[in-house]
Amino acid sequence: MKTAFLYAGQGSQHAGMGRDLYEAYPTFAEEVDKADAVLNFDLKRMMFEGPEEELSRTAYTQPCLAAFAAGMTAVLTERGIRPDYVAGLSLGEYSALHAAGVFSTEELIRITAFRGQAMSRAGEGLDTKMCAILGLPAEKTAEIAQKAAKETGSIVEVSNYNAKGQNVISGFAEAVTRAEEIAKEEGARRCMELKVSSAFHTSLMAPASQELHDLFGRTAFGKMSIPVLFNTLGGPSDTRGRRIDDTSLSPSAYTQADGKTIGALLEKQVMSSVRMAQTIEWLKDAGVEKIIEIGPGHVLAGFVSRTVKGMETVSLDTAEDVAAL
Repeated sequence: MKTAFLYAGQGSQHAGMGRDLYEAYPTFAEEVDKADAVLNFDLKRMMFEGPEEELSRTAYTQPCLAAFAAGMTAVLTERGIRPDYVAGLSLGEYSALHAAGVFSTEELIRITAFRGQAMSRAGEGLDTKMCAILGLPAEKTAEIAQKAAKETGSIVEVSNYNAKGQNVISGFAEAVTRAEEIAKEEGARRCMELKVSSAFHTSLMAPASQELHDLFGRTAFGKMSIPVLFNTLGGPSDTRGRRIDDTSLSPSAYTQADGKTIGALLEKQVMSSVRMAQTIEWLKDAGVEKIIEIGPGHVLAGFVSRTVKGMETVSLDTAEDVAAL
């Protein structure tokens, strides 16, 4: 049975995450301790105790979620559970690259901590919103964003294609509000504003993209050992950063992207649409029958069930979940 690991992104965090895993699995604890050692704040206290408001700050959320993912990956690897493919939602893409051997645990934490800070800086002082549009096709959502941007003379873009009928728009508040109004007129089932600090995955994150470019210029990238599906492509990458559409190739065909290519995709990712629905469809076409969501949370399992049929999903959030798997 072909299996894929999907790593959760920002928004899945909660105070107390990983505490039971830390106590139950020494391998999980070892990875979290590694992460804690490279940061300038108390990672374990933030993960296990919060407070929720602090944990939800982008600069803290990202390394905390990355540490959780690294610990869980180590536990699964120790038990011989290895995926055929890996992917992640936004921040989760970095954990997927770590699972594929591109980043060590220490590099993963350093990079995600830097990314969180860079994204926070890019959004400072901007009046922005992110809003999930439910019940409309992706193409219609994109048309609505373009129309609202034209009408308001401001920025609103599709930041996430999460699942069939569930897409996210982001940008300046007035433009997002106008897009919500149009979406409701067009028959959207619901417009749900998200509790985030800025308009992620839009052109407003260009300063963060430039900071990441500078960082990756002095970062060592390991060789990819497991195919990674990239957010900006909705599939694996060739050596030039282009999506590989053919799902019938051998695994080695999907692991050719080098550090320069991966870095460029990650720089683009922070200011471009996340194509999770397309990623899930690619995995289905490639014959993947089981998705293991590495949390916390169960968000990605919901995206899978809304997008494709007949794919088993298992969400790993607690020590009890791991024992059951």
